Amino acid sequence: MRFVWAVVAFVLAAVLIGAGIAQRTIFMGPSSQQTQVAIDEPAPFVLMDGEVLRTNPGAQTLIVRGEGEIFGSYGRTPDMEAWLAVSDYNHVTVGKDGDLEVEHVEASEAEDESTGGDDPAAEGAEGDAGAEGDPPAAGQDPRGSDLWLDSFGDEDRLIADNMQLPEGTSLLIAYDGTADAPDDIVVSWPLDNSTPWAGPLMVAGGILLLVGLILYVLGIRHQRRGRGPRRKGPGPLPATEPIDVAVLPPAERAAIEETESSAPVTAPADVSEGEIEEAEIVDESKDPDAKTSMRAAPRARRRRLLALPALGLTALLAAGCSADSWPQFGDATPSPSPSPTVIAPENQKPPAVTDAQAKRILQTLSETVVEADAALDLDLASTRLEGPALAARTTEYALRSKITDTPVPPAIPTDDVEVVLPEATDQWPRTVLLLSKNTGDETVPPVLLTMTQADPWSNYKVTNMAEMSADAAFPEVAAPWLGTSLVPSDSAFLTLPPADLAATFADVVDEGEKSESYDLFDDLALNLAKSITDSRQAVVQGLADKGAAETTAAAFDMAPTADAPVSMTTLDSGAIVAVALTDTETVTPTSGDVVIRFGDNAQAKALTDATESAKGVETTYEFQLFFSVPAKGSTEQIRLLAVHQDLLSVKVIK
Repeated sequence: MRFVWAVVAFVLAAVLIGAGIAQRTIFMGPSSQQTQVAIDEPAPFVLMDGEVLRTNPGAQTLIVRGEGEIFGSYGRTPDMEAWLAVSDYNHVTVGKDGDLEVEHVEASEAEDESTGGDDPAAEGAEGDAGAEGDPPAAGQDPRGSDLWLDSFGDEDRLIADNMQLPEGTSLLIAYDGTADAPDDIVVSWPLDNSTPWAGPLMVAGGILLLVGLILYVLGIRHQRRGRGPRRKGPGPLPATEPIDVAVLPPAERAAIEETESSAPVTAPADVSEGEIEEAEIVDESKDPDAKTSMRAAPRARRRRLLALPALGLTALLAAGCSADSWPQFGDATPSPSPSPTVIAPENQKPPAVTDAQAKRILQTLSETVVEADAALDLDLASTRLEGPALAARTTEYALRSKITDTPVPPAIPTDDVEVVLPEATDQWPRTVLLLSKNTGDETVPPVLLTMTQADPWSNYKVTNMAEMSADAAFPEVAAPWLGTSLVPSDSAFLTLPPADLAATFADVVDEGEKSESYDLFDDLALNLAKSITDSRQAVVQGLADKGAAETTAAAFDMAPTADAPVSMTTLDSGAIVAVALTDTETVTPTSGDVVIRFGDNAQAKALTDATESAKGVETTYEFQLFFSVPAKGSTEQIRLLAVHQDLLSVKVIK
């Protein structure tokens, strides 16, 4: 019967193991689902709506095949449509029946749509195009644009896996903007082809195989012990009487005694054959503790050796199963940690950039400015600087081209971007405020800057940039994902309208404590005003030391520049305001017989190409300042956050 049960166990084990292996091989389904995007009419760009990638659940994988460097990027759909307003492109969307639809959009149609009143992003693009000039011609290169949330590329075959585009974003595919975009586009989604019962089936089969082997060994053991059928023994012998050896003749008695002494020792009747195998032979003539064992190999060990193949097969099958071959029991859901509640205003616009996008833009911008500084390339610098920041570099390059030992301006730090404050808008121009630090050199102060994107086709440019004081406290601002709004220049909700801030501070510098606005500013701002006044006094004292106090006159005037202030709202209803001012120093002779010589003023000589002036010289300095202006009704003062001073120009009065 043991053999019967062993055979049954072997059969069940083969069925279970075979079923488990079949689930992982011939019965295993596909691991992904793919959809081909059919492009009938070629165009330089393919705009794939994010809904196409979200047609099926799971992380999306994009596969694009072509010839050459394939470019891909994704961003907010309105932004990408505004950027494509001057180009032909194929727009891939999901139809009402769930099928993919490809619409070929002509440049003229796109431009008409972009100027419609229903699309605020398009209105911003149109308004900016009118302010900055005509939009760029068709054939624009998408590589290097700051508009993309992220971009990627590869040669001949572009694979973007683990994509999970959120709602409101789209994907752009192209070469260089002039050649027709690749038309071999496949979108793939993962399918659940896990087999949770494959592992348990194979393990159960291995256990039954082990049970069958045990039953088989037990059956053989039982058969060997039984020794098969036994024959019937002879009947009872007649009773015998003992022979009296003493009465026998001496010769017979000696033969009997000799036979008894040489007869072998027989085991008792109750000792089995197995016990004879385990018997020990002891040589009493030797040490009684020294024994010579004459044992057969233990049968229990042989049985364990027979079970090893079954255990090995079971372990091999279990080890070859991945996590998909076992039931997955849900992990305990972690308790969410409390976070501060931030309520976005109704109809809140999206932020101009994301946190990662802003850091990437700043990194690229800093590298470009460093390259321009090294080559004294003003045209290259103008691709990333404008306004007061570009004006300062213009003078800097002019000086360094003639005075070789002029130090190179420090690079914009990008190691640690502490603050990213984007404007929440879907129009152009767009502004972002950043606070960045250099972690490798503690002597380099943090830099506060604003950068602006004029239109969808332009990159961000730095407009204002200054070093933040170690004593300045930065105000609380909104998170990057929320963004903030620009404050109108004539806003009446601040202690001082942004348009009046520069002129008010200039009055404090010129008038000192006599100014009516003197008490509006904090100590840092007043110390800056005093340092400017002291530098003016040093110029007057220098003329007196040279004996020219009566033959020359010095005049000073601080005034706002023509650049509009940049104001961004803080969480306390105040604003961070960036302004630029010029401080003009004019030295003129008091009589016609006096000539002003530049002496050892190498900067004046380099910028004027002269060594003296009969009518005087005008030196202009530029100040880029960042203030924290509180809300109207607040008892706080206007706090100075950052300041940067540059020599702007030196002119000979004619």
